[in-house]
Amino acid sequence: MNVDLTDAHWYKSSYSESGSQCVEIAFLDEGVVGVRDSKNPTGPALLFSSADWTAFTAGVKDRRFDQA
Repeated sequence: MNVDLTDAHWYKSSYSESGSQCVEIAFLDEGVVGVRDSKNPTGPALLFSSADWTAFTAGVKDRRFDQA
């Protein structure tokens, strides 16, 4: 998938502290969600379909990824 991220509007969690190590997300055209490292904003981004992103965030909320 080749997506132009030039005009993407990136968001960080409101729980993030200034200068901390975070991920940022951008809701892009055609139902694509971009994820990147806030410390490296010009670096690569992972791209997910909106369905995959929704499934992932639901799993986080349901604590499916918590280690025992």
